Amino acid sequence: MALGNGSGLVGIGDNVVDLYRDRCVYYPGGNALNVAVLARRFGLAETQYVGILGSDAEGAHVRRSLMAEGLSDAWLRVADGQNGKAQVDHNADGERIFAGSNNGGIRRKVMLRMDDEDFTLIARLGHVHSSCFSYIEPELPRIAAAAERLSFDFSTERDPSYLRQVCPHLDIAFLSGQGLDDTGVAALIAEVQAAGAARACVTLGERGAVWADGDVRIPQPVSAARVVDTMGAGDAFIAGFLCASIGGADTRAALARAADCAAECCGWAGAWGHPAKAVTVGA
Repeated sequence: MALGNGSGLVGIGDNVVDLYRDRCVYYPGGNALNVAVLARRFGLAETQYVGILGSDAEGAHVRRSLMAEGLSDAWLRVADGQNGKAQVDHNADGERIFAGSNNGGIRRKVMLRMDDEDFTLIARLGHVHSSCFSYIEPELPRIAAAAERLSFDFSTERDPSYLRQVCPHLDIAFLSGQGLDDTGVAALIAEVQAAGAARACVTLGERGAVWADGDVRIPQPVSAARVVDTMGAGDAFIAGFLCASIGGADTRAALARAADCAAECCGWAGAWGHPAKAVTVGA
């Protein structure tokens, strides 16, 4: 893919390590980081990540891993404290059970503030993705003003006041429809659009996803997968969609690519691999 001005992606905000407590191993993760790394893996020529790492071994592992995937560490900050960490167990069927987190670790306490170099990067690459786990809300107006397009993952966050705070700055809102029936999905889309984001995509696990653009609705079924680990599959869907659409694909083609990327992600352990042995399994 030929890379011109505005043809890349910047992930801004959250990173964690996903600690599989029952397996004593952890992997790099976090929505904003996952989307940046996976979009590159799926074919986008240039992606970068802006965020805060902890000063511990987990933070150092995230740095090494993202650099191994071809991203630069030039836009990383390191703060003295614990890196973000999510704790994961597995049931007898191998399904993930999220057992807790440290709420972003040091990243939650110091919070990310953008500087001129960050905005130069945004202007060059054009497209930005962030999430509700990023503690970046105060910076969204400036990010939106600098970006060609801003997407944002709300995960299962549906608080109306939060939607009204964030949605006016967005070009695309991604949300999890976990626990919602078709009526609930329709109501969530209506609320997001009323809050200011005309385009929204609700992912529904095995039920696929629903894309909304104004009054247009496009259902997207899942693609067949050989499941090793579903960690990061939703982030892979977002990364695949952004990779395809930034590359010029229309919405239906981008959604189909997103479903294929989500299925591909299920074929490896962790959100994008790079395991490290955990010394302890505590918080």
